[in-house]
Amino acid sequence: MLPAFAGVVLGAILVSQPAAAQIGGQQAFTFLNLPPSAKLAGLGGVNVSSRDADATMMYGNPALLNADMDNRLALGYVDYLSDIKQSTAAYVFNTKSLGRLGVGLTYLNYGRFEQFDAAGTSLGEFSVNEYALGVSDAYTSGNFTLAGTLKLAVSGIAGNHSLAALVDVGGIFKHPTQDFTVGLTVRNVGYQFQPYAGADREPMPLDVQLGASFKPEHMPVRLSLTAHHLQQLDIVYLDPNQRGQLDENGVEIKPKKTLGDKIARHFVVGGELLFSKNFHLRAGYNHLQRRELRLENTSAGAGLSFGAMLRISEFQLDYTRAYYHASGAANYFTVARTLGSIFNKSSSN
Repeated sequence: MLPAFAGVVLGAILVSQPAAAQIGGQQAFTFLNLPPSAKLAGLGGVNVSSRDADATMMYGNPALLNADMDNRLALGYVDYLSDIKQSTAAYVFNTKSLGRLGVGLTYLNYGRFEQFDAAGTSLGEFSVNEYALGVSDAYTSGNFTLAGTLKLAVSGIAGNHSLAALVDVGGIFKHPTQDFTVGLTVRNVGYQFQPYAGADREPMPLDVQLGASFKPEHMPVRLSLTAHHLQQLDIVYLDPNQRGQLDENGVEIKPKKTLGDKIARHFVVGGELLFSKNFHLRAGYNHLQRRELRLENTSAGAGLSFGAMLRISEFQLDYTRAYYHASGAANYFTVARTLGSIFNKSSSN
């Protein structure tokens, strides 16, 4: 029962992503919307502009690939509820002719479930898992970087598989003298080549994101503001089964959509305290997650995330605890290290 309940909660997290808020259950491969690394989760789950040496940030925007990531390997692990786990790997290297390349693999395992026939007879256990392999390529000219990612995504339930190819396209502008970066990315443009047996093809979880990160010159703080799913204004879902409050006459007040709520659900805020190059603290707030995943009488911290980065010798360790629901939170772990060069590096950009 616990794995099944955890699966329902994680499904709610996936549906809480903006595009699915209006048409939940009609998109495939929504796991691609989950942040696969500690830094992304610590900044609220969505970020396209925080540029540093963290190789996993290419999952947020491939244009964040930069020289500080060269020859850097990052391994991530996410402990969701019950048996639901996610593993991630990312590696970045520079080439003379092909630009700066990043390779990433993420794997999500929902655990094992017991299968029954129509009469209630047990048919044994089955597994549910999804994974995506991506290759990113970035080119920098002056203060601008343009990049793209080609991804192959596979989803499997009890031996029944679905296959899709997707593309991310991104760009950033980095101010020449100030710590100010603007990023734009269009994520998950693709096509489901092979739907599940007996099912129709489904749309991909398209997401257009725009954001900026800024560090004041004499303050150890970097702030990020990111807008997501800009291709769709109304991402508010009102549960038809949710009961509203009663007015003075005892008549139920039905929840209504407001323009302010529609706008606010598009934004994610993240912040970093930069105590030194070896120690950072992070916090993030995702308003959509808070609105979608809170209970009727409490939010239980939904939408909030807190994390830290610590460098020890040659290793960088990142940890984030992200609160999704009253039933629990997710723990993100990432470890990274710079390896020896496997390609002759060209001039750094």
